[in-house]
Amino acid sequence: MSFINYSSREINCKIVYYGPGLCGKTTNLQFIYDRTRPESKGKMISLATETERTLFFDFLPLSLGDIRGFKTRFHLYTVPGQVFYDASRKLILKGVDGIVFVADSQEERVDANLESMDNLKENLVEQGLNLADLPLVIQYNKRDLPNVLSVEQLRRDLNPNGLPDFEASAAQGEGVFETLRTVAKLVLVQLKQAK
Repeated sequence: MSFINYSSREINCKIVYYGPGLCGKTTNLQFIYDRTRPESKGKMISLATETERTLFFDFLPLSLGDIRGFKTRFHLYTVPGQVFYDASRKLILKGVDGIVFVADSQEERVDANLESMDNLKENLVEQGLNLADLPLVIQYNKRDLPNVLSVEQLRRDLNPNGLPDFEASAAQGEGVFETLRTVAKLVLVQLKQAK
């Protein structure tokens, strides 16, 4: 659902970071924002209410290339983690081009991960989209903590189809840019095929 701005010769793509509460979505975006050159990014915007927060910023990567003379600008969003805020999640998913599912690797978060993945699928179906048709990368975050599930177990639970996935510690920045680069490339491949 990318948006083409003909006057600035840019293709705007939307990537949404989805996952359970406190899994590291915001930490991912903050790390990316802090390490992106100022001339390549817009402001980070936090849309906050009394009970929820959504982060957003855009950036123009220099190394991913052009599509038919158009630069690509990526808009990164997080969704509120708690399923209670489902209306906000649905709104943020509108027009999505790619998704990063951030899973919390801690043993006690298995149910929260599964619930969030099911919720993502349901919300996309309501918009006439199928998760299998969208660029999706899965990030197993918080790998630096002691009580984590094995990657094999996380893959069985969340990634049975063998999609691109990465181990990460967003707080340390490990796996953050690898995840972003992969989903951005998948989005660009899909755009090139559609044009």
